[in-house]
Amino acid sequence: MNKKALLYTALTALLCLLVGCGRQKEPEQFEKQALYFDTVIQIRFYADENGEELMQRCMEMCDAMEKTFSRTDSESELYAVNHRQQDTVEVSAGIAELVKVGLDYYEKSGGKFDITIAPLSDLWDFKSEDARVPEAGAIEEALQKVDAAKVHVDGNVLRFDSPDTMIDLGALVKGYAADRLKAYLTSQGVTSGLINLGGNVLAIGTKPDGSNWNIGIQKPFGDYGDSSAVVEVDDQTVVSSGIYERYFEQNGVLYHHILDPDTGYPVQSDIEGVSVISDTSLTGDALSTSCLALGFEEAKELIGKIEGAEAVFVLKDGTLAYTDETMR
Repeated sequence: MNKKALLYTALTALLCLLVGCGRQKEPEQFEKQALYFDTVIQIRFYADENGEELMQRCMEMCDAMEKTFSRTDSESELYAVNHRQQDTVEVSAGIAELVKVGLDYYEKSGGKFDITIAPLSDLWDFKSEDARVPEAGAIEEALQKVDAAKVHVDGNVLRFDSPDTMIDLGALVKGYAADRLKAYLTSQGVTSGLINLGGNVLAIGTKPDGSNWNIGIQKPFGDYGDSSAVVEVDDQTVVSSGIYERYFEQNGVLYHHILDPDTGYPVQSDIEGVSVISDTSLTGDALSTSCLALGFEEAKELIGKIEGAEAVFVLKDGTLAYTDETMR
């Protein structure tokens, strides 16, 4: 090779090193926090230069879903369902899907997961700085309106046996939203990301370097970020529920936001917190609430019936229990 050719080859090799000849551009991280679904959400993913557009679309999706599923927004679709003037109502595919899932877990949980809990939810205000236990008479009156067996779904049509029946989909909405956001992002080529909807953490694939995501399980009543355990996930979701999330104390008694449709008061079980690891966040949402209401033994039995689901329990005696011991 003559000197000119040798010099040309050397310069070409140097240029390739400088500009990344033949290599694709590394994906950029995009991250945003916002307030939706009554909590702070965080979406992080890795994409090329269209990441800002993808993030904007994610925010628009969250806004649309909140306007569909909000129980308290007078302009939402669910509000219209709860203030219906007839026994049958045609609803969007999203509401029909969540009602179906809710009724399914009503059966699976022996009635402990009940989407008609809304009259009781209206009584218990866990957001107030002066939260108090409602009057016993008011609780008893609200209880008469709670019964998911009075709701029926056929396609996109809901039928109610009682005009007093009202629906609360709050225990399912974040799971549904996380799954929808993931489906959108993956359809746009995103292969790595983390969606955190206030206790619903969904991993898209692995980290950019190919390693698993490490998800901390909140220590009940600990500082934010204090973990009882850490689980590794790859393209899965970790959904947590606990009596430590929203609560108040009155006369030395702790009252938390997971209400028992049989008593009208917060559920009493041996579980302080439960984290469900599953393939979809909607499944994790339904299971985590059901498990907390059922108690450890029945919850373990329920988890065992759901393919691909595992759980970590933080019991009131401080011990950790796993449905899969290899997760320790």
